[in-house]
Amino acid sequence: MEKGKKNSADGVFGHLERLEAEAREIAVKQEKMKQEEEKRARLKAKVRELKLQRDKLLAKLRLQKQKLREKRVMSDPAKSGARTVLEWKIKNVTATLQVSYLTGINGKRTKQGVCFCISTAYESTYLDSYYVHLLVKPEVQIHQHSVPTFIPLEQIAKKYLQTDIGRFLSVLSDHLNGYAGRKYQADQLEEHFSDQIEGTLQRNSLCNLLVFNYKLSSKSKTFPFNARLLYGDLCCSLPTEVNVSCASDAPASLAEMAAAHSDLFSRVALHKAFRSFGSAEESMDGAP
Repeated sequence: MEKGKKNSADGVFGHLERLEAEAREIAVKQEKMKQEEEKRARLKAKVRELKLQRDKLLAKLRLQKQKLREKRVMSDPAKSGARTVLEWKIKNVTATLQVSYLTGINGKRTKQGVCFCISTAYESTYLDSYYVHLLVKPEVQIHQHSVPTFIPLEQIAKKYLQTDIGRFLSVLSDHLNGYAGRKYQADQLEEHFSDQIEGTLQRNSLCNLLVFNYKLSSKSKTFPFNARLLYGDLCCSLPTEVNVSCASDAPASLAEMAAAHSDLFSRVALHKAFRSFGSAEESMDGAP
């Protein structure tokens, strides 16, 4: 009788051990899949970065060739008046920055000068476009534009417009794309993960400061985490400073999770980070 009970107990313990081994194996596989996914994401990001660098170098090379031709024209002021030289510059910059997927900048001649269209995008998603109309007489100046007031257009123009129109457009494009990327992430977070955010996501016009309370599961009744993201580089869409905290009396596991989230938010787009939270929850729910 006792022997039968012992065998039964051994069978139960053996079954539990097998379940624990399977759970550990599943956890290892999930962690491996997560690492592989993160690695693929990093490689894709690196490829995009290298392509962007290549495209910028090609655009810079073309612009340098145009400048060499400009110098030949400007070297003989007797043949070329000030206005002629200025219009030559505008014409060459326009030719360099025609509609292309490389720069996202399109230039079109007008009666008064040149109208540039700067298109923004984030990870292959095309977003808003902005216009800058430049006059060429008596000097290069901004006639009209649709650039938001919080973009430092005047400072950029003061620094580059009279000396390097191509550089002016490039820096302005970086600012607009940085803003568009930050705004897109915040919009996606509010649209798809509103049930995990307490109240309204706090953000300023530039979307370079985001503050919000959040939870990992829509089933939870409390919002244990507070996040503050600061984007010090206005030309980038990833934060330079991230602080995720929880209550001082929270369990150690939550504090560790908050530290992990701080690292994640500094490397991954906000909406993608929250999507990974959902994937992790589904994996846990599906585990035996």
